[in-house]
Amino acid sequence: MSKSKRLFGTDGIRGTANQFPMTPDIVLKVGQAMGHILMRDPARKGRHAKVVIGKDTRLSGYMVELALTSGLNSMGVHVELLGPLPTPGIGFVTRNMRADAGIVISASHNAFMDNGIKIFGSDGYKIPDSVEREIEKLVLETDMNPFLAGQHDIGRSKRIDDADGRYIVFAKNAFPLEYTLDGMRIVLDCANGASYKVAPAIFQELGAEVIVLGNTPNGFNINDKAGALYPAKVAEAVQQYRADVGISLDGDADRVVMVDDKGHVVNGDHILAIAALHLKDRGTLRKDTVVATQMSNFGLDKLMKENGIKVVRTDVGDKYVVEEMRRNDYCLGGEQSGHIIFADQSTTGDGCVAALNVLAVMKARGLSLSQLNEKMVDMPQVLINTRVRRREELTNIKGYNELIKEIESQLKGDGRLFVRFSGTEPVIRVLVEGSDRNAISKYAEQIASLLEKELS
Repeated sequence: MSKSKRLFGTDGIRGTANQFPMTPDIVLKVGQAMGHILMRDPARKGRHAKVVIGKDTRLSGYMVELALTSGLNSMGVHVELLGPLPTPGIGFVTRNMRADAGIVISASHNAFMDNGIKIFGSDGYKIPDSVEREIEKLVLETDMNPFLAGQHDIGRSKRIDDADGRYIVFAKNAFPLEYTLDGMRIVLDCANGASYKVAPAIFQELGAEVIVLGNTPNGFNINDKAGALYPAKVAEAVQQYRADVGISLDGDADRVVMVDDKGHVVNGDHILAIAALHLKDRGTLRKDTVVATQMSNFGLDKLMKENGIKVVRTDVGDKYVVEEMRRNDYCLGGEQSGHIIFADQSTTGDGCVAALNVLAVMKARGLSLSQLNEKMVDMPQVLINTRVRRREELTNIKGYNELIKEIESQLKGDGRLFVRFSGTEPVIRVLVEGSDRNAISKYAEQIASLLEKELS
């Protein structure tokens, strides 16, 4: 299988709707491949497999939903359609309804013209790379017609009307029973995405006064200058309404960026720091360890070390954070972008659950978010996303190794650099951290210019 024909990136399948791989014929085959894997299990003994499907609010979701459903039905799989629901909600409902798998139709924080597919196993965790590779092989190299179900065994589909309520109750359980949000004013941005109905209800039912933004989806406005990628909008509203906190979710609500009472943005690194220090003080941070990714700020490492907490880094993607957490029984992990995983509460990044945990720390300590937020000081960080036309092993690029070695010697251990290809876009990400912003900006530009020249 050529690399140009790979389906899965760092977080499922993603691309522009009606272009490879998000075309109806490929999506139908993804459904068939997933259905075949589920139905061949000898333990099933003729029983139909069951898959739940949820989506966000983008226009192409209808098309993808129908294609996926048709593919699964053709293999003998029963499908239950949940409608718009956050990605972590699909992970929860998959387990809650004892489904064999769950599928999310979403391109997360991308604009409306993109769409994607994320797959959960029966345990509510995203499927491993080995299953993704098997699905790719079945879709791209295998004739699925010999595996189609017989006329009497074709699967059925139905819509489930109470999935919203199930998830709302699940998310609220992340907030301690001894607290309420009475008297708290929250600005909430749902990014015109999957959380537009459930997120306001979660915080309102706990007693908060909620000023809601981004809750009028029309198929085109998901993530459109709204949500976690545009926290300035919430920051402005927090100041305008004199709110206690701002909560900004992305299109599928698996990530959150918060805003404190002074209008300062609180990203995933800071949320991790706030949660880790609180859990450590309570003696519930397992193995005194927090899991982050290569993109997290070095300031997190410094603060954690000062408080006796170890930071373990993984590849970018909340899936890999979760895998590391499960492998070593860690309870807290996440990404700077706002994917935060509380392993005792959710199987994947959950924006609402993460926000509720921060609000719980505020209640427990009697402190504002701005007071909690000031404990972590970011080290200057420069990130450049450079568009490229092809991928190549970086160490094989002429002059790359020498440039990296030279920059590392200039940093003298007071900083770091990290370069990687995006798993979802044709770009390469260059990250440099250090105490001197002018110097690290120059280093990042040097690396980006070299890669743009050699890979474009």
